[in-house]
Amino acid sequence: MAITGVLFDFSGTLFRVESVREWLHATLEARGTAVSEADFTRYAEQLAAAGALPGGPSPRELPPELAAGWAVRDESAERHRAVYTALARRVELPDPGLYEALYERHTHPDAWQPYPDAAGVLRELRERGTGIAVVSNIGWDLRPVFRRHGLDELVDAYVLSYEHGVQKPDARLFRAACEALGVRPGDALMVGDDREADGGAAALGCAVRLVDHLPVAERPCGLRPVLEHR
Repeated sequence: MAITGVLFDFSGTLFRVESVREWLHATLEARGTAVSEADFTRYAEQLAAAGALPGGPSPRELPPELAAGWAVRDESAERHRAVYTALARRVELPDPGLYEALYERHTHPDAWQPYPDAAGVLRELRERGTGIAVVSNIGWDLRPVFRRHGLDELVDAYVLSYEHGVQKPDARLFRAACEALGVRPGDALMVGDDREADGGAAALGCAVRLVDHLPVAERPCGLRPVLEHR
């Protein structure tokens, strides 16, 4: 059966968030907070270890008191913010306002870069008449990211975990995406970078294709195989 709808994950699939150092630098600069190079390096390393950047490295050690919230962090905007700012607060930063500012920075379109082949693949799918949905575990509205990078016109539907109160691999999220596109799960392909979360679409009957979650420069054509899927 021909694929008539493709569901794409967001982070690590179509887009990649900036590095922890870029994230921290942009936030410090926006707030006019100056730190020494040694302190900057230390803060960046500690924030990375804490897993404070959504879409960035996972926590090397998750505090027991955050474990429950971490497991369902993408089910609401409030929980997502609370968990990630709590992780950031494990690092002693010079400005108490930085914790909220860091969270806000990662939601800014400038913090995200599309993979080199994302636009071309989405455009070719659109030209074929294939429905396109973005299915993401996330705690904020990513639509402005797509608009800023000129990709919003290539997406038919967004199915975001915090808007539905469930997160991948829950089949309800994939079902909502298929219904939004008007396609049967058996005629849909899920493309993502997480075997557990994105692979959950298989339980609904969707085909699944995984890509590597790599820096943008290291994955110039990881999405192109999607166009060959039948």
